[in-house]
Amino acid sequence: MPEHPGAEFQSEAIARDAYEVLAEPYAALVDRKPYNAFYERPALLSLLPDPAGLRAVDAGCGPGFYAGWLAERGATVTAFDVSPTMVRLARERLGSRVTVVVAGLETSLDFLETAGFDVVVCGLALDYARDWGAVFRELGRVLRPGGILAFSCSHPLADFQIHSAGNYYAVEKINVPWSSFGPRVSVPTYRRPLAAIIAPLLAAGFVLEQLVEPTPTAAFRAVVPDEYHTLSRRPGFLCVRAVRRFGEDQ
Repeated sequence: MPEHPGAEFQSEAIARDAYEVLAEPYAALVDRKPYNAFYERPALLSLLPDPAGLRAVDAGCGPGFYAGWLAERGATVTAFDVSPTMVRLARERLGSRVTVVVAGLETSLDFLETAGFDVVVCGLALDYARDWGAVFRELGRVLRPGGILAFSCSHPLADFQIHSAGNYYAVEKINVPWSSFGPRVSVPTYRRPLAAIIAPLLAAGFVLEQLVEPTPTAAFRAVVPDEYHTLSRRPGFLCVRAVRRFGEDQ
């Protein structure tokens, strides 16, 4: 299908260039990387409803794991990502089962109809957006009243422990060196306090339904036992399920 005409890249797409470098090795390895496959994914999947017969969006889809999971279980899925290479890889993975579009979280998602979807999933992509209020308002627009938004992000405590030189209460841009996917790449992202996660969600017309601080699974322990013990005592990610309120005019 043609690319979404409103998906031109904006300055806010801070991680696009990094993911263009990382996309191929990331797609090849991510389904067996412990932090993804055995830590973040089980927690976020536990927050999703039975997708059979639902219309779903995978926001910041990367190479398409969540889109594929939803489609395999009977959902009609539209996915998008800001990285053209990730979109190509997702299309190769998903084929005709899912519509995949180049677009960023901080752009207008006018290719998605208002109140047209039952569920939005966003796995580890929100940390690259600065203005979560705008993102949540746009994701709320595409959800029907009663629709579910499920997302994962870095845990504020973990981020601040690693990058403790700044101000916990501020939204701050940081650079995180990645080497576990092959080439060493500095990936820009934002860290923020817990209030800057929850407050814009509520202001955008959502009700917070469930919050999960994941713990690593037995499969994680089998692969990286030392990190298993660390993550069993302190958090790395945060997963949230929220419901679009009825009667909200956004």
